[in-house]
Amino acid sequence: MSRPTAESAAGRPRRPGLDEVRRDWTRLGAAAPLWAVCVDPAKRHAGWDHDEFLASGRREVDAAMRRLADAGGAPGRGRALDFGCGAGRLSNALAAHFDSVVGLDISAPMLAAARRLDRGGGRIEFRLHDAPDLGAFEDASFDLVYTDLVLQHLPPALARGYLAEFTRVVRPGGALVVGAPDRERRTAKGLVFRYAPWPVIRFGQRVLLRYPAPMRMHTLPERDMRALLVGHGARVLAVEEYWAGDHWRHLRYYATMDGPGAVS
Repeated sequence: MSRPTAESAAGRPRRPGLDEVRRDWTRLGAAAPLWAVCVDPAKRHAGWDHDEFLASGRREVDAAMRRLADAGGAPGRGRALDFGCGAGRLSNALAAHFDSVVGLDISAPMLAAARRLDRGGGRIEFRLHDAPDLGAFEDASFDLVYTDLVLQHLPPALARGYLAEFTRVVRPGGALVVGAPDRERRTAKGLVFRYAPWPVIRFGQRVLLRYPAPMRMHTLPERDMRALLVGHGARVLAVEEYWAGDHWRHLRYYATMDGPGAVS
């Protein structure tokens, strides 16, 4: 059983929406942890092979680390943070590049799945984290913060707060890799998420699609993401679009903490 963080144990009040996120992702983690991390209709009912699941994470992280190095932002290889680690798909991949990896997630069942799939050889520490900040970690305590397909599920104000925390815990010369949807595409599903009230979307996911729990989706516009990162001292090295379904324009941001300024 995961040990609560110091923040939750101390009873620090959570920001609105965090309790709902924890409740929904606890249900998703208990029912379908691998599918909830990588939503694929063909993988819905225990369809993910464990090795295939982890291999998808290696492909993503290996490519991201090459892109970061090509952009001039290769960090030290000491310690990495995988924020919203889920079932450990990316944590395991990061363990091939760093001496130690901390995987944080709000869902205890997700972390149980991550520990079952742990191939890190003792280099990964999975922690339950349900606080609205990263107060459990000191300033400049990681060489890399990596998060993808996570911030979109959080209320935007909470996501922005975490972005500030990411820059705080990265060491000088360290780097961030952050994936987030910029906007909805003009597809049927994209337009539903753009205009339909959340209760309607929640009903459709639970009743029509039979999700174990609903998945909120929020966009973080590119202009805002750049401004937030730069405003907290990061330098944006590159931004690239990559596949994340047909309904959102999903961007990955590569940034370093070596000074202010952003690429155009």
